[in-house]
Amino acid sequence: MLNTRKLVFFSLLVTLGTTLHVFEAVLPNPLPFPGVKLGLANIVTLLAIYMYGLREGLVVAVLRVLLGSLLIGTLLSVSFMMSLTGAVISSLVMALLYKYIRAFSILGVSMAGAVSHNVGQLLMASYLIETKSIFFYLPVLIIVGLPTGFLTGYISRMLFMYLQKQNMS
Repeated sequence: MLNTRKLVFFSLLVTLGTTLHVFEAVLPNPLPFPGVKLGLANIVTLLAIYMYGLREGLVVAVLRVLLGSLLIGTLLSVSFMMSLTGAVISSLVMALLYKYIRAFSILGVSMAGAVSHNVGQLLMASYLIETKSIFFYLPVLIIVGLPTGFLTGYISRMLFMYLQKQNMS
């Protein structure tokens, strides 16, 4: 029964992550910087990491990017590759911080995840366009990533506390 419950909840996380991925893709950019998003789907990845661990967090991140990109028609595009790279790197960073550096709260872990997501995307962009000059944009992405990471971390914290109360974790 416990494995069935975990599978159902895990499936809900993937579905919610995919939905947020698609929603954010069609949402007009609320920020005045190109390519910057709120990172709402990272809430689900962070929840998966906190509830189940690195492997499940990575699976949620990869599946939500794959399914979301399939639904919005960007599968195997440059956008997809950048999104996938950012999602994998940020998932790894968040999981490692959560597991090994307990000084970070869920807010700090989320902020580090947001910044590392941006760094991952820049790494992929640099690889694809074969130049390192794209990293001039990194300070902007860090400045924007910290508050958006704080916001997603705050939402994640509230959801995680609620799920713990409901005995879902």
